[in-house]
Amino acid sequence: MQIGVSGAGGKLGKTVVSELLARSGGHGIVGISRSPEKLERGFDKREGDYDRPEGLVQAYQGLDRLLIIPSADLRPGIRGVQMKAAIDAALKAGVGQIFLVSAAGTREAAVPELGESYWTAEQALIRSASRWTILRMNYYAEAMQEEIIMSRDRGVLVGLGDERVAYASRDDMAAALAGALVSDGHSGAIYNLTGPDTVTGQQRAAIASAALRSPFSFAAIEEDQLRAAMSLAGLPDLVVAAIVEIKKTFIAGYFDVVTGDIERLSGRKPRSFRDVLAATPA
Repeated sequence: MQIGVSGAGGKLGKTVVSELLARSGGHGIVGISRSPEKLERGFDKREGDYDRPEGLVQAYQGLDRLLIIPSADLRPGIRGVQMKAAIDAALKAGVGQIFLVSAAGTREAAVPELGESYWTAEQALIRSASRWTILRMNYYAEAMQEEIIMSRDRGVLVGLGDERVAYASRDDMAAALAGALVSDGHSGAIYNLTGPDTVTGQQRAAIASAALRSPFSFAAIEEDQLRAAMSLAGLPDLVVAAIVEIKKTFIAGYFDVVTGDIERLSGRKPRSFRDVLAATPA
């Protein structure tokens, strides 16, 4: 088979390609990126830009399976348009099966909600493709690791309420994505890629205290307080809005789900949030 990864230049895409090369079983691997010249050697590279859909059809030609990874664009409504364009291009190119990276807790949403793009893409895929697979990812353990490190001087981790999240590491999710791409029996499936357990805000603080050998506490604050703090820290409005919405999904339970899908697809048990934090560089 010819297996393509659209978005191969990002952190997740690069890791998926590495996993595919390790387990491809002789399949051809194609990395599709806006800047293919920046990709590593060892596999075919093609130029493909979600904002230039006319070129995606050519980029996706000859692929039996294609993984579509969303861009990091936080502008309201943009990612939904990008992902739908990628799906349309894959269909025009005759891709045999489309694998879509989505998010845990995806449900009906409209612009300017961050989750709109995942809802739009999932619905477009289900309605138009004959063979599809949706892989909903939980929140990156590494993203929360970065937040904890930035909060180290204050020693306080904040949220909008009791947060219950089954954090999953990027490496484990990439392994699951690669495992799905090189195996059969996933057409029409919706997977939830999660860590092995749910972590609350209080538990997160305790784990961080032990892993980083620095005291942390957890505090639930009001939304306007969170916005003000991030604005004072110099974060752009788009980033502030995205973080606030993510924090709201935490307390709404979007990421409070634990499955065995990572192990089922990757063949290995996912690391816990504690394991990820324990590996934090000094």
